[in-house]
Amino acid sequence: MKDLRAVILAAGKGTRMKSDLPKVVHTIEEKCLADYVIDAAVGAGAEEICLVVGYKYEIVHERIAHKDVTFVLQEEQLGTGHAVLCARDFLGDIGYTMILFGDTPLIRAKTLKRLFEYHTVHQNTVTVLSAMVDDPTGYGRIIRDASGTFVKSVEHKDASKEELLSHEINSGMYIFDTKELRQALEQIQPNNAQGEYYLPDTLTIIKEKGLRVDAFALEDAEDITGVNDQEQLKKAATVILGRSGR
Repeated sequence: MKDLRAVILAAGKGTRMKSDLPKVVHTIEEKCLADYVIDAAVGAGAEEICLVVGYKYEIVHERIAHKDVTFVLQEEQLGTGHAVLCARDFLGDIGYTMILFGDTPLIRAKTLKRLFEYHTVHQNTVTVLSAMVDDPTGYGRIIRDASGTFVKSVEHKDASKEELLSHEINSGMYIFDTKELRQALEQIQPNNAQGEYYLPDTLTIIKEKGLRVDAFALEDAEDITGVNDQEQLKKAATVILGRSGR
């Protein structure tokens, strides 16, 4: 895959983990959560990888096994859009940018390859990785029109009652055409319930330019499942052990 970069968001504290460690350095089989994500990005063809760090970033820098990644510091956690904006110097102006999360160790290279293939075949400017789930409570929703065409992505807290009926969730993972991502990042505003800079707002900006925005829906949400507490860490470990046949 030519000119594919990955930006992995890994700045959060992870309060629900009940630990002083940054969430992304918690381990499964003695391997940091973020290293699983880096492996998936490399396996999908990412030539350069940037880790956006924040809380106790020195520990993240020390414990991540991959030493050839670029580290960018997000001093204040002002939202996903702000996190990616912190990495704008890394992005450049050509090719594609994949956005991932450091606390999703179940994401696999083959899934990211499918996402990239969908993005290029459909000539999209941005493609969201989404999934259908039984209980979408708390997740951002993908909204489509009657014909199934992507309309927008909306955060749970900002969604209308009708929009909350959607069971297709935004994983927070994307493939962007880099040039358009950089331009859209400069335009997002914190006009939402959290007062944060939301990365999904770039989708509306790009769509309003008449460019193609779409979502690639997985049949199973397992790959996009995040780890937010110790119970979810145990469940993710069970999945990873099962995949390795142990």
